[in-house]
Amino acid sequence: MTTLLARNATVLVTMDGTRREIAGGGLFARDGIIEQVGPGGSLPATADEVIDLSGHVVLPGLVNAHHHLDQVLTRALPVAQDINLFRWLTAHYRLWAARTPEASRTATLVGLAELALSGCTTCFDHAYVFRNGCRVDDQIGAAREIGLRFMVSRGSMSLGQSKGGLPPDDCVEDEDDILKDSERVIGAWHDASPGSMLQIALAPCSPFSVTPGLMRESAALARAKGVRLHTHLAETIDEERFTLERFGKRPVAYMDELGWLGDDVWFAHAVHVNDHEIGCFAATGAGVCHCPSSNMRLASGIAPVMKYRRAGVKVGLGVDGSASNDGNNLLGEARQAMLLARLQIALRPPEGPDTTLSTADPSRDHEWMSARQALELATLGGAAVLGRSDIGALEPGRCADFFALRLDDVAFAGGLADPVAAVLFCTPGRAAFTVVHGRPVVAHGEIVTIDLPAVVAEHNRHAARLAALAE
Repeated sequence: MTTLLARNATVLVTMDGTRREIAGGGLFARDGIIEQVGPGGSLPATADEVIDLSGHVVLPGLVNAHHHLDQVLTRALPVAQDINLFRWLTAHYRLWAARTPEASRTATLVGLAELALSGCTTCFDHAYVFRNGCRVDDQIGAAREIGLRFMVSRGSMSLGQSKGGLPPDDCVEDEDDILKDSERVIGAWHDASPGSMLQIALAPCSPFSVTPGLMRESAALARAKGVRLHTHLAETIDEERFTLERFGKRPVAYMDELGWLGDDVWFAHAVHVNDHEIGCFAATGAGVCHCPSSNMRLASGIAPVMKYRRAGVKVGLGVDGSASNDGNNLLGEARQAMLLARLQIALRPPEGPDTTLSTADPSRDHEWMSARQALELATLGGAAVLGRSDIGALEPGRCADFFALRLDDVAFAGGLADPVAAVLFCTPGRAAFTVVHGRPVVAHGEIVTIDLPAVVAEHNRHAARLAALAE
C-alpha cells in the first residue's frame, strides 16, 4: 500500500456536504483513497509521498462531462471557423473518418494533457466516428498512458444522408456492427467498482445521425449491462426543426418516446428547452452537460443553467470538442459558465428571463451564478451526471483527485482577499499540481507521466495530414 500526504495549503476547498474551506488544510490518502482531510495539525506527519502546498489553493479535481478528444486533430480549420453546427459538422465528418489509430492516440494524449494542466482529473469522451481501423481501445490505451480517470463512449452514427441524416453515408456504421462492438467494449473494459479508472457509456451521437431503432437498442443494451447513456440534445434550432419535421416532436419529447429520460442518462448541451422540458429532466433524474464555449463558438445559444439548478436538474460542465472550442481548459470553462450565466440575466426573452426588472434589483440576486457555484458544476456536478459518488469532493472515502494553483502567480496579484473566488474571477492559470488517484500527473506545472513535447510533435504531423485533406 502507498500513502500520500498533501499539506499546508493556504486554503483547501473540500466541496463536502458543508462546503468547508480549510485554511492551512491538507489530506492524507492511502492507495488513492482519501482517509483524512483537515488542518495540517490533524494529519499524519509522514507518508510515502509528501507534497508541500504552501502558497497554493487546492480544489477537488475537475470533471469534464463531455468531450471529443479526436477533434484535437482539426482545431481552427479555416473551412470551419465561422459557421454553425450543421455546416461545421459537414465540414469535419470525413476528416474525422480519415484519422488513424496512431492519430487517435496522440489526440487523446494531447487533449488529456491540456485538461490535466487546467485541473481536470476525470474526462468523459464521446467517441462516435469509427472508420479507418479506429476503435475505442485506442483512446483507452492513451488515457492509461497519461493517467487520467477516463470514461469513454462506444458512440455511433448510423443514419447517413441517403436516409435523411446529416453525416455522409461513408461515415456511418451498420447497426448490428455497432451493437456487437458496444457489447464487446463493455465486456472488455467497463469497471463499475468504486475508484474505477475506466468506465464505458453507450452514446448514439444525435437525433440527426442515428435511427430511433438504434437509440432504443442502445438503451436496452446499456441497461442490461449497467452502463450509462449519453447523446447530444437540443443543441441548436436546426436540430429542433429536424425532430419536428421527421418525428413530429421536439427533441426532449422524442427522447421520452424512446425511453431516454432517466437517471442513467445525461445530455450534452440541452440549450433549447422550455420550462416543461426542464421539469421532465428533474422528474426523471436526467442530467445535462453545459458546454458554454462551444455553444458560443458555434452560435448555438445559452443553456438555462440557473433554471436547471433551481429545478434540481443535475448539471456538469464540458469543454466539448476541441474543434468547436479549440481548447481543453476545464477551469476556463467554469469561468465561461459563470460569465455566460450573468450575460443571460441581462438579455430579453426568449434568451433571457421573462422580466423587465434591472439586473440591479435585489430580487434578482438569486439569478447570479457565483464563482463557487461554477466550481461546483465543474466538480460535484460533473460527478453527478457521470453517476459517480467517489469523485468531485475532497472527503474521506472519495478518490484522491485534486489540483493546486500557485497563489503567487501574477494572475492572482491583488485578488487574495478571496482566493477561492479568484480562481475564476481572475484569469485561470496552469495547475501547479494535478493528482489523480493519489498519483501526480502534473507536478510543478509540467506533465510528468508522458514525454509531452514528443507527443505534440507527432500529433502535429497527423493533424497536418488531415488539414491537407480539407483544402
